[in-house]
Amino acid sequence: MELNEKTSLHELLKRYPFLLDFLVGLSPEFKKLKNPVLRQTVARMASLKQVAAEGGLTTAELIEKIRKEIETRSGPVETGGGARAAASGHPGGKPASQNRTEKLKEIIRELHRGGNPDELKKQFAALIKDVGPEEIARLEQQVIEEGMPEEEVKKLCDLHVRIFEEALEVQASPSVPPGHPVHTLMAENRALEKLLAELKLLLERIPRETAVGEMESNLEELGQLLVNLSEIEKHYLKKENQLFPLLEARGVTGPTKVMWAIHDDIRRELKDLRKLLEQKVQTPEAASRLALRTGQVLQMIQDMIYKEEKILLPMSLEVLKEEDWARVKKGEEEVGYAWVKPGTEWRPPAGLSDSGLTVGRGYASYGQDARDLTEKAPDVPATSGTQPRRVQTLLDLKTGRLTAEQIDLMLTHLPVDISFVDENDTVIYYSDTADRIFPRSPGVIGRQVQNCHPPKSVHMVNRILEAFKKGEKDVAEFWIEMNGRFIHIRYFAVRDDDGRYRGCLEVSQDVTAIRALQGQKRLLDWR
Repeated sequence: MELNEKTSLHELLKRYPFLLDFLVGLSPEFKKLKNPVLRQTVARMASLKQVAAEGGLTTAELIEKIRKEIETRSGPVETGGGARAAASGHPGGKPASQNRTEKLKEIIRELHRGGNPDELKKQFAALIKDVGPEEIARLEQQVIEEGMPEEEVKKLCDLHVRIFEEALEVQASPSVPPGHPVHTLMAENRALEKLLAELKLLLERIPRETAVGEMESNLEELGQLLVNLSEIEKHYLKKENQLFPLLEARGVTGPTKVMWAIHDDIRRELKDLRKLLEQKVQTPEAASRLALRTGQVLQMIQDMIYKEEKILLPMSLEVLKEEDWARVKKGEEEVGYAWVKPGTEWRPPAGLSDSGLTVGRGYASYGQDARDLTEKAPDVPATSGTQPRRVQTLLDLKTGRLTAEQIDLMLTHLPVDISFVDENDTVIYYSDTADRIFPRSPGVIGRQVQNCHPPKSVHMVNRILEAFKKGEKDVAEFWIEMNGRFIHIRYFAVRDDDGRYRGCLEVSQDVTAIRALQGQKRLLDWR
């Protein structure tokens, strides 16, 4: 087996298992490799070049140490293309993943055609017996990009989780102190499980109802419990706006898109259930059907808890660094908490809780440097009864001069929510108003806008941006009804004086009260 910067760590450990203990003793950073979840996810995709960087070694230094250890334990290291071909399982050294992808797509097609799930499960298990969850997620993302409907890929996601279930069961749940974002998410899951159990007990009573009064009472209780269950939105938003951007910045992209799509399925089902209850179920048969559908949604939510705690959260703990968790902590406070109050035992290390922490491409340049142009300016001496104020440079605008603080205050006091995406489709700003219609958190800054939308709507986002960039359109306008409010959403192409496209401005406004206006109210009528 040839050793070079592109050599796969997974293939290396597969061929020379004794290297695991050797690497763990080589660098404290390599102790993570003892975690089997990490070895079967992120480490499976890592090259020796990436491993060396993680361990604080040069690539040449790491390769030389590995070579010496192999030669000491098992003799000279093999070199040459033939060895690579043998290791890959393909003549000519072609990656086996090419064949796996084709077979994977065929399994999905057969699922779509109504094939026998048990038989397909066997085929799938045989296909992935030497493949970890991360590669499966990557294959899933590839078939999505090649046009396979997400609905079919989500079925495959459930299939591969069931196949790995036995292996995942032996994994210990993540253990972190109270206050850590993972601890908070898991505490929310425990509260959620209690709520799910309460709902399931109620659903068991509904099909047996005979008296109309009893049916109405139970359906009213179901409605109240579903209102409580709607708190799950905060839980999912923390994952989408905090964990997912950071995982993407660390190169983990597959699981996030599929998981977000399942979030949206759950959201849609819960919304439909609430609508059905509002329509007043009239018969025991209709109530029984409603109970059956509710039970299916509860199972989707239960399955998501399993995927979080057995795959997503362990992977996140291994991949994300302390500064990442500091950002998650700050962002989760803005989104809020579902059913629980977080502990205080864990706090970000000193110096890591500042909003200037970087994440992903573009955050450092757009987020920190532009945040306050005079951050290090000296304080103005206090006058009697006042606090010292920091000098802020006036910024020359086309029609006036304002400080960065004044600009920020103006934007956050407008009766609209604003988000701005630059010409490279990177989110660089949102107005942090008190009552945002669509929640945002700092994790969105520096993220590609396509990754900030549910997968099912990304194609429309791309169509709008493409039309703006080509100069075909300047505005895209939509309106929706949400939680009894009428929401007006507009996207504007932003161009400079030379007509060059510089970005997209999103403006959202609750116009419920405006639509209800009648007659006139003049300035002199103000009270």
